[in-house]
This record gives sequence, structure tokens and C-alpha cells, in this order.
Amino acid sequence: MKLTRRDALIGAAAGAAGAAGIYELVDRLTGGTPPRPEVAAAPPEQHLLDGIRIVESNDVEVLVPPLHHEVVTARLAVDRGDLLDAQKELTHVLDGIGGDYAPSPAGLGVTVAWGQPYFDRLVPDAARRYLPRDRRANRPVLIDAQRFPSDPSDTRLEENDVVFLLRSDVRDHILDAEQRLRGSKLFRFTSIRRGFAGGGFGGEQSLPKQMALAAQIPGADLIPETAELFLGFTSTQRAGMGPGAIANHETLGYVDFRGSDYFRQGTHMHLSHIHEDVEAWYLNFDFDERVTTAFKPNLEVEDGTQTVRQGPQDVSSTIDVRRDYRRSGRIGHSASIQTTSRLPRDFVAEGVTYPKGTAIPIRADFNTLDNPFAWSEHADEIGATPAAGVHFVVFNPTGDDFRRNRLAMDGVLPGGKIPLEPRAREQGFNSILSTTHRQNFLVPPRRHRSFPLAEL
Repeated sequence: MKLTRRDALIGAAAGAAGAAGIYELVDRLTGGTPPRPEVAAAPPEQHLLDGIRIVESNDVEVLVPPLHHEVVTARLAVDRGDLLDAQKELTHVLDGIGGDYAPSPAGLGVTVAWGQPYFDRLVPDAARRYLPRDRRANRPVLIDAQRFPSDPSDTRLEENDVVFLLRSDVRDHILDAEQRLRGSKLFRFTSIRRGFAGGGFGGEQSLPKQMALAAQIPGADLIPETAELFLGFTSTQRAGMGPGAIANHETLGYVDFRGSDYFRQGTHMHLSHIHEDVEAWYLNFDFDERVTTAFKPNLEVEDGTQTVRQGPQDVSSTIDVRRDYRRSGRIGHSASIQTTSRLPRDFVAEGVTYPKGTAIPIRADFNTLDNPFAWSEHADEIGATPAAGVHFVVFNPTGDDFRRNRLAMDGVLPGGKIPLEPRAREQGFNSILSTTHRQNFLVPPRRHRSFPLAEL
């Protein structure tokens, strides 16, 4: 089925009002919602989503994310004098959504995060007093986004006040929440970003494969039949995701709360959009080189394998990455990032032992056909046809922790940089990825998700 421009941006008059466009296909292609575990009450953390199903793929435990994802960015339509009323109104809206939908893929996961412009413009005095600081970096946990060495020079560093991450197996739950947020009149939406996730772990053709074929993106026919993502490899290995509350501000001791528990059980969120050159990935890289690029050089993986172990025993150190580079002239994506994103030693926090090599970041990224967004206030930036990409969402204890991980992807490791050009083929995925937008956000705990610090 060929997707036209009208399919991609269906209902131009409806525009940002929630037209689903090509993502209506997700439900038609999957034939319904998958079974999910029962969930308890919502956790104090906004970024944690309960009810995630676990399956096995290539003898590796894999987390099955929600089918539908949406990110809504906005600026505020209120001023400082209206903050307390706005706080009450948004609390009422969010409580209403939470009362109707369990905080799970079967219901609706809602994460509200706040950008630096909000804190600077509307609550500057309270922010100076209460925003936590990163002990390692000696700077706030929320820092401005930056362009990294492999980013294009025109990567846009955004300045949104707030972002809403909506996740569910049921598209109508997301659209309902979007309409309720719009009905509050508190926000001026700046973008709507939609996408999907769903690997063919039961042997059926995966959702990314089906969506890519329907959209006729270049290289769609080359994507493996059961691939969880456009680029073929599984990315939600259970051991590759930060467990439990590890990405909370307080867990690893990275954060100084400055005498207040206001942001305890909160975290940092990075959001970006990345175009993926799917055709170049499969035509220019054979399977062995794709394994090297995605993971590390000289990793023995049976041809066609999609899910590769990423447990603590598989983690690469800085010494390993440098040795592999000396021997092969290459570094792998996972291996390089593991030098900063995995625990360097066993760690105990609140009675929980996290072994050496445990992952710290919690990713919530998803594939998209947005080009780059489903809708934007800047109409001229929407491409004429669907495009393969990923809306990258990741939770880290601090903004600097994310920065270290992203620099490692560019070969900037603890102790110095690997001498490769930023977009060299020999340096991970960089040659086939292109980031269009970036921004960092602070995710308060659930109890303070509505206009944080406004009451202070």
C-alpha cells in the first residue's frame, strides 16, 4: 500500500488537533492489543511504566514496549501570575486521565517533563533554590542541549517549556489524552511526534517492517521480517535497560538535592529526532559489519541474529574499546557507550544491589515515519513524504550523565577521544544517522509533575 502525502498528514485542517494519519495503520496491521500483565498503583516516578511484558528472543529476555507512542511539545499560554491556577488545572486534567487509564501499556503511560525555559522564565527564584545539582559535573542536573561532534551543523536545539510523553497499546487512549491537554488552554503546542514499536518476537512479520513497506521508504524490503526496529537489531534487551529506579536522581548518589526532597524520585529526560538511512545501512554494510557497527568488532554472532546479549558479562570497558580500535580501526555503538552507561562496580542503593555492568539509562525510543514530526508549528519543516527515523527518548540521572553517554557514541571516552572523524563509517551508526532536533528536560516525581515549584 503506497502512503501518499495526504496519508502522512491526513486532514490538514485538523492539523495539530490530533489527526492520526499513517499511524492509523498500526492497529490495522497488528489486529488488536497484545496481552499485558496486571499493574498496581502508579509509582512515584513518572518515567517508570509498569505492565511491560517480557519475552525471549534468541534466548535473551526482551521487554515488549507499547505499540503506540506520542510526544507533544508545547510552550505555556500562562504567565507568572496565573501559575497557581494553572497548576491546579493541569493537576485536575492529569488526575482525570489517570483515573480513566491504568499507568501501563494496556492503559496509558503519561510522563510530563519541563524544559529550562519554564524554570528560567516562570519560577526563576524557586529554581535557583531547589533545582538539584550534579555532583560529578558541578552543574545543575538540567543542562542546555548541545550539538555533538557527529550532529549536523543545523541540528535544532529546541526551547520548549514542557513535553508530554504518551505511551499505550491503544491509540484512542493517547488521542483522548492529547485532546484533554489541548482543552485545558494552558499550552500552545509546538510539535506532535508519533511512532510505534513492535517486534515480531512470535515469528510474525514485525510492525516496523510492515509500516516501512506500507510507506515504501527506501530500503523497506531489506529490513528483516521480524525486526523490532528499522535497523534490524533488538534494542530492548532486559539487561540492556536500566532496572527499577536506577535512573532516579537519588539512586546512584550523583545528585545533590541541596537540602530538599522536592525532586527526589525524579529524573532527567533527553528528547531528539533522528533520521535513519535504512537503504544505506543494508546495502553498504553486510551482516558482519552491521554487527560490528551496532555492537563491537569481532563479535561472533550467527548470521541473521537479531537479538544479541547485552548483559553485565558482555559489557566493554574503555580498555576493551581502545584495544578493538587498535586491532580493527573501528569501534562499536554499544561497546563505546557502555564505557559510560554501565556501572563500573557493584553498587547498593536502598537495599538493592546493582551488579557491575548494570545499565543506567532507561530508553523509551520508538521508530517513526515522521519527517521529522507528525505536525509542527513550523509547517515548512515537514517533509513531503514519510521518512524512516527514531524519536529518541532516554532517562538518565542527570543531563551530564546523558552528555557523557552521547559523547562516548562519538568516541569521546573516559581518558580521551578515539581518533576517528565524527561521521566515519568506522564509528558506530554515525554515518547513517542524522539528528534534526534536540532538547533536555527535567522529569519531576509524580507528586510535582504539574507546574513544578509554582507553589513555592
